[in-house]
Amino acid sequence: MIEYFTIAIVLIVISLLVSMFRILREYERGVIFLLGRFQKVKGPGLIIVIPFIQQMVRTDLRTIVLDVPSQDVISRDNVSVKVNAVLYFRVMDPQNAVINVENFYAATSQLAQTTLRSVLGKHELDDMLASRDQLNEDIQEILDAQTDAWGIKVANVEIKHVDLDESMIRVIARQAEAERTRRAKIIHAEGEQQASERLLEAARTLSKRSEALQLRYLQTLTDIANDKTNTIVFPVDLLRDLKKTVAGMETPDPDDGGEEPAHSSSEFPDTSAVLGGEESGKA
Repeated sequence: MIEYFTIAIVLIVISLLVSMFRILREYERGVIFLLGRFQKVKGPGLIIVIPFIQQMVRTDLRTIVLDVPSQDVISRDNVSVKVNAVLYFRVMDPQNAVINVENFYAATSQLAQTTLRSVLGKHELDDMLASRDQLNEDIQEILDAQTDAWGIKVANVEIKHVDLDESMIRVIARQAEAERTRRAKIIHAEGEQQASERLLEAARTLSKRSEALQLRYLQTLTDIANDKTNTIVFPVDLLRDLKKTVAGMETPDPDDGGEEPAHSSSEFPDTSAVLGGEESGKA
């Protein structure tokens, strides 16, 4: 009987000695309490914990990915949306994470949900869709400041989805279409303004010499003459230039001593009568 009792005591002592040795991984820390009072933070590696006197709470220091559930948010412009996000945080101070909060994981999750609703409720729907980076930074700063007392460091917050109702999607589509139409009208008006300025400059240039305007008429005739199936009536005042040419040929040259030129005006036909007759016939 004594031998069995001795064997039992030996086994108990061996089990206690074995239980004293704990192995903590590189990313783990052990918060040690001595008779209920905080003593120190140990790890990583092999540590000794005295049974019945010391207690150890393991803490993981790796980055934790927290999926924030979808939240019903009413934006500043009274649009109801559902928003979900993802949160990245890690334990920086195991002592505060164990002592100052009962369950830092659940506490951080609840805080992230309330902060997400409160921050997005202060912004309009356009900001949620176009300025996500700024909203992520705002939420991350608020969470990091509030979880600092728990020994938690919020590394990043990302808004994943902003779900809208079908009716709101149609409204946004109509708004985008109206915006594109407005831009198209503005671009068209600016093009008309630039074209009018260029035409004004061209008109000023052509008005300096009548020959330039006649050359422009001829160029226009060349452009439209490709289509030979139609008869085109093009009003061009060529008669005036012809008269000026004839008058210039009839005028004597002062260098020749006022003598008449070799060709007199009688040799030239009356172009005004011919052209006038043709014009009256066409009329």
